[in-house]
Amino acid sequence: MATPNELTAMRRAIAISAQGLGTTSPNPPVGCVILDRDGIPVGEGYHLRKGDHHAEVNALTAAGERAEGGTAVVTLEPCNHHGRTPPCRQALIDAKVSRVLMAVMDPTSRGEGGAVVLEQAGIEVERGVLEQEALLVLGPWLHSLRTGRPYITWAYSAGADEDDRDQVLAELRRTHDLVIRRDGTVEEGVPGSHGEDSFRVPLSLLGDEPGKALHALNESGARTVLIEGSSNEAAQLLADAVDRVIIDLPGTRPSFSLTGPGAESAVLDGFWLTDVKPSGSHVRLTAERATRDQ
Repeated sequence: MATPNELTAMRRAIAISAQGLGTTSPNPPVGCVILDRDGIPVGEGYHLRKGDHHAEVNALTAAGERAEGGTAVVTLEPCNHHGRTPPCRQALIDAKVSRVLMAVMDPTSRGEGGAVVLEQAGIEVERGVLEQEALLVLGPWLHSLRTGRPYITWAYSAGADEDDRDQVLAELRRTHDLVIRRDGTVEEGVPGSHGEDSFRVPLSLLGDEPGKALHALNESGARTVLIEGSSNEAAQLLADAVDRVIIDLPGTRPSFSLTGPGAESAVLDGFWLTDVKPSGSHVRLTAERATRDQ
């Protein structure tokens, strides 16, 4: 069973893994923390983009010799195959860690899987540590694997000042692989942020067939897509594939008369609220599709 220090380390690994959102695709955003023999954190790392070192290697590099006999705490099962980088399970074996804790098992793992190979090397392995918390970051990546299409978020303002909310949308853009702007153009969330030859932006508009549009988005290597604006035609085209809606509602006075249809919560049927919080002069609603794997 994970110790309090190990649980703290896993939550730290989850937190730093989020810094890879919007750049790691098609790879997953992963974080890792190394504890020494006494359970003291001595190194951490996360995966930034495909082709760069994975989280475990970055954390082990930071820890150096202090990793020997220690514990690796990682948000996703260490990979078990040679790709652009060597398998992370071998890096952990070579570093002579004695224990590995992982939150989420990797459905793309080759052969017996990284966890099994670690156990065969005499390393103690614990699976499923804070899995639900780790899914806050890894969930969209796993969703994309299961469905064969990116996780799609539609963000807009319910008020008339949508163009004035671009600064707010900029924060969302940087955590998504692709952004579909109001005029239908498709661009990288953070230009040039993905690995070389591992990600490409669709050159043409998405057309009028949802299946072809989803295929083009998936073939780009994107795991997450942001649709901007309430009047964006892509939102109508991909309506059945939208997984999350983020809506900014204008603030009101404590007592406010409604003189027409006005009382727009703007949450679509089939979605359920997961977060409500103030955002400047607005209230931000986040809603997710009740049945996500479609």
